[in-house]
Amino acid sequence: MFSKSRDQEITKNSSSSDATTLIANGTSIKGDLNFQGSLEVQGSIAGIITAEDENAQVRVIQGGAVDGKIAVPTVIVNGHVKGDIFATKHALLASKAVVEGNIYYNTLEIERGAHVAGNLVHEVPSTNVSSFQQDENTDSDNKTSG
Repeated sequence: MFSKSRDQEITKNSSSSDATTLIANGTSIKGDLNFQGSLEVQGSIAGIITAEDENAQVRVIQGGAVDGKIAVPTVIVNGHVKGDIFATKHALLASKAVVEGNIYYNTLEIERGAHVAGNLVHEVPSTNVSSFQQDENTDSDNKTSG
């Protein structure tokens, strides 16, 4: 029998009825991005990715790259992320995921082969508003050399 992969199931169950935004392979964006619905990153984004939609999700697929913070309820990574991830609902790191940054999550799934160079911080939203405390002065920002 054929079965759906985990990220396909999460995509089906988590995404809203809004359209999917695609950053195609070979496309590079510099700047902050705020979206609704689903965002698939096959290319690269240098900037902050946010979504206010409580059912929004971002998928950084294999070959895709994000250099900046991601603050989205559901985050699926199978590419490269250099920056902190704030996943108020669910974070899934697939086998080819590389994350250089802290991951703040409500629920977390990590497949064998995924790499994380940062801290894993379990946080549960205190209200129905899906947002974690995103302090601009995190410990990593306050470190000085010398």
